[in-house]
Amino acid sequence: MARRPLPRILSNGSAQIARSRELARTAADSATDVLHPLITITRGLRRLAGAGRRKWGDTPKDRRGPLLFLVASVVLVVALVPYGPLLAVIILMAAAAWHGRDQRPAEPTGPDESQTKRLQSLYEALVPYFSTAEDPAPLYTHGGEWDKAFPAYEFDDTGRVSRLVIHYPAYFTDGEADSRARIEQLLHAKSGRGREYHFAWDEEANELAVSVLPPLPTDIAAQRFVTAPGETVLGFTDPTDVQRTLPLTHGEEQRDVPPVVWRTGIRSTEPHLLVAGEPGSGTTTLLRSIALQALRYGDVLIVEGGGTGEYACLTGRDGVLAIECGLTGALASLEWAAHETERRLIAANRARQAGDPAPDDIKRPLWILLDRPSALGLLAGADGRQDPQSLLQAPLRHGRAANVTVVVADHFDCLDTLSDAVRQHTRARVVLGPASSSQLAAVLGVPPHTTPTPDVPPGRGYARLGSGPVHRLQVPATPDPYDDATTETHRRAVLDLLPTRTTPADADPAPLSANPVPAEVAVAEG
Repeated sequence: MARRPLPRILSNGSAQIARSRELARTAADSATDVLHPLITITRGLRRLAGAGRRKWGDTPKDRRGPLLFLVASVVLVVALVPYGPLLAVIILMAAAAWHGRDQRPAEPTGPDESQTKRLQSLYEALVPYFSTAEDPAPLYTHGGEWDKAFPAYEFDDTGRVSRLVIHYPAYFTDGEADSRARIEQLLHAKSGRGREYHFAWDEEANELAVSVLPPLPTDIAAQRFVTAPGETVLGFTDPTDVQRTLPLTHGEEQRDVPPVVWRTGIRSTEPHLLVAGEPGSGTTTLLRSIALQALRYGDVLIVEGGGTGEYACLTGRDGVLAIECGLTGALASLEWAAHETERRLIAANRARQAGDPAPDDIKRPLWILLDRPSALGLLAGADGRQDPQSLLQAPLRHGRAANVTVVVADHFDCLDTLSDAVRQHTRARVVLGPASSSQLAAVLGVPPHTTPTPDVPPGRGYARLGSGPVHRLQVPATPDPYDDATTETHRRAVLDLLPTRTTPADADPAPLSANPVPAEVAVAEG
């Protein structure tokens, strides 16, 4: 009978506990109501600061100085205005309260089930390459934890990996090109084909960053680029590879794009260019684009081995010395170019010895463009005549000092017919069109850190200037304006860049030998 009051005691204790919880909840709600404006403003300030950091990171480096000056000027003006700082603080608090008014749901902290399966599949595929039986604590094991090997990852809208950071053991031979190539091929296959991947190896930190590259723009037409004398725009590349942008005046959208700029002249380290590609890859388009840019400041001599008339639009134009398609004319023009190079060297040497500035007639750049010289070499061999490439010795060896630039373009199957002088002195290289890794490495010297693109539009390829990095490249559309397949927009863009016609197209051009050869050169040649 003495145990009956126990249920009442328990019920009273439960009621007290429930009442205590309700009072605690009420106190917490009251504290939240009191602190709600402060929390809202703090959240808004944090979001404004994040937006400012993203804006600063997206701003190109060449524009950060003017932007910083503008912000400093605004702050100075506000500080000098009466009640300016107070009004600035009120406006800032109002903006923070507006941006922090909604409490956004927390983003998921990890991948979903399908993404986890993809990451686990990549991890299992890398186990045979990143593990060894002698490792006492292997990072990669079958059935292991992938989150320790992949510290960062991102997915696109389709659920495929768009960015991935991979840790690998220190004993992996990341210094060997074959070892890196096997890993890159595996990741390309497992992450999803049909996209172009970029691989950034950090040998010091034992990390590999894999990212998906967006396609390069193909709507950029030929135009007058904002460049200095001696600068030539070969094409356009990714914004992460270069620190310079150029404004566009033609195209679907007027914007700033990162260019691949090739510098020529006396202080250039890569004074000559070699372009390789398959038929229809855009090699002639690139040479036509270079010719239009070179005519702004210099003279151009064109030798076309294909004989298809791709440079007919330049016939008779101011600054175009000659356009030769036959073997006889090519030999005569290149012989004159060799004598002109030596004449410039002698004139520059005399002026330097006398302490005088260089004469004006040697300051104007001379460009020699050869499109498919291998075809002319075959004709010369059949007729028992001199190979036109043998006349490029002087322009290639002494062109930098004489302000003479040589550009050679040919097909992949004809690269073995190029002379040793062409191969040795053309340190700026461009490869256009579809090409294998071995072909890219043979021309550029090193393979690119990207996978081949699935669709190769005309003018798409890679460029490397000297010993620099390999850049993705998209040549600006510079078609033959006389071609019926050319669109009206591109035709008008090319025609607007052509110099005035000083000689009728059907008239015979003046012989290049009209420029006299110095006696010293004649004696040396004799």
